[in-house]
Amino acid sequence: MKKNLILLFFALILSSQTFAQAWSSVATQYGKVQGTYEKGLQVFKGIPFGASTGGENRWRAPQPAQNWTGIRMATYYGPSPYQGGNPPAGKSEDCLYLNVWSPAKTPTEKLSVLVWIYGGGFAFGSTAEPGYTGENLANKGVVYVSIPYRVGQLGFLAHPEMSAETAQKTSGNYGLLDMIAGLKWIKENITAFGGDPDKVTIFGESAGGIAVSMLSASPLAKGLFHGAISQSGGNFGPPRITTYPGENQKLLADAEQSGLEYMEKAGVKSLAEMRAIPVDKLPMGFGMPGGWPIIDGYVIPADQHTLYEQGKYNDTPILVGYNSDEGMSFRPPKTPEEYVEGVKTRYGKFADDLIKAYPVGETKVPKTARDLARDAAFGWQTWAWAKLQSETGKSPVYYYYFDQHPDYAADSPQHGTGSPHGQDVAYVFGHTDPKSKQADASDTEVSEAMMTYWTNFAKYGHPNGNGVPTWQAFTPTNHEVMYFHQKPKMGGIPSEAALKVLDKYFDWRRTAEGQEWAK
Repeated sequence: MKKNLILLFFALILSSQTFAQAWSSVATQYGKVQGTYEKGLQVFKGIPFGASTGGENRWRAPQPAQNWTGIRMATYYGPSPYQGGNPPAGKSEDCLYLNVWSPAKTPTEKLSVLVWIYGGGFAFGSTAEPGYTGENLANKGVVYVSIPYRVGQLGFLAHPEMSAETAQKTSGNYGLLDMIAGLKWIKENITAFGGDPDKVTIFGESAGGIAVSMLSASPLAKGLFHGAISQSGGNFGPPRITTYPGENQKLLADAEQSGLEYMEKAGVKSLAEMRAIPVDKLPMGFGMPGGWPIIDGYVIPADQHTLYEQGKYNDTPILVGYNSDEGMSFRPPKTPEEYVEGVKTRYGKFADDLIKAYPVGETKVPKTARDLARDAAFGWQTWAWAKLQSETGKSPVYYYYFDQHPDYAADSPQHGTGSPHGQDVAYVFGHTDPKSKQADASDTEVSEAMMTYWTNFAKYGHPNGNGVPTWQAFTPTNHEVMYFHQKPKMGGIPSEAALKVLDKYFDWRRTAEGQEWAK
């Protein structure tokens, strides 16, 4: 009994010391919040930065959150954006809640800030995913913030009635406006969490990486961030009515027509009726029109490639790259015949040149052929971004190629495969799985290097220092990239000759002939 009392006494002392290290509360522009103290970090979950996006706010720009009195407990994630499936933390139109992990011992430290934007094809996603927790990055001396945004038709639908409501006479891109609202909240409030509002780096993967690219071209995001990291992202293809990966965007007028189609599918005649439909009765999903960002003339002023050619973008340091076998993750063709037919359908007069650049086997579809899908969606977007910024901008460009996997034996069923889409995320967050099919003894070393590079970039505007190999900047005369394959090392542009064939295709697509053909 006496022993138990002694143990309880010491437990109470330790508990009181832990709580003593937690900040009593933090004042935000809407009210005070109280988080938790976890392994040396101040952690805040579910901080409101906007009002509910339901009801009259559906398909409108994000509105300010309501003020509150007293101290709001920020210990649980807010609901995920409404979407198909069942994301972590549930789903709701009341979804504009962000999260903060801070290693600051006092709110006066002014640490660099890393802001995560999740992927999910702009159709799903959540800050509450277990793989997106920020403890490992924050422990490297940065404040980590994850921000949500509306997805699918709730996040990106355009419609003539919606456009008529606004001063800009545009609609769509509500999800991007959510991100911008989150960045504005960070600029106004992150100092109270030990962060520096003048040293903010945004980073994201897949749709999140594409969003980072879009924010880099948006005048509405100017001054809200000072560095950009895009993992399997980029948005440099031309607009197209019939979209494909890498040519995903529509112009506002075409997107508004998609909105009219969506209204018909919803079975109503007006925007007011559509806003009155219970959210769980709305038609949603990849098969529905209107679930992708558009060139609206406001958030995204024009074709991003053209904006970069003209130097009209937010010129910050960038760190951009993609994975070696992205094409494996997006329904690769099962036969050579299917591959050839698909290339001819999409690429028209450039099909033969691309099949030569990305050759297929006689009986199988090898990685060389899968790489066309990889590059059209991600590789060429990264290549175009790096080239354009290195030619027209003042800030440095850092380019990578993620190819982390064992060197599979020739008789292995995995021989000839690389790193699929999304594999890099676990390495950046320090959440690698030793039981995964791609697990390798070097995973910990590669993950540690990537976390160091990413946080160095946030701190210094470049990835170098703190014991990692030197990462040379990409320039018009130095086409070197960082390879992550069992260790970090510099190398040449992967598939550079093939990427130059895609250059010709995308250049042609911007001609009058190419635009007419794509209709």
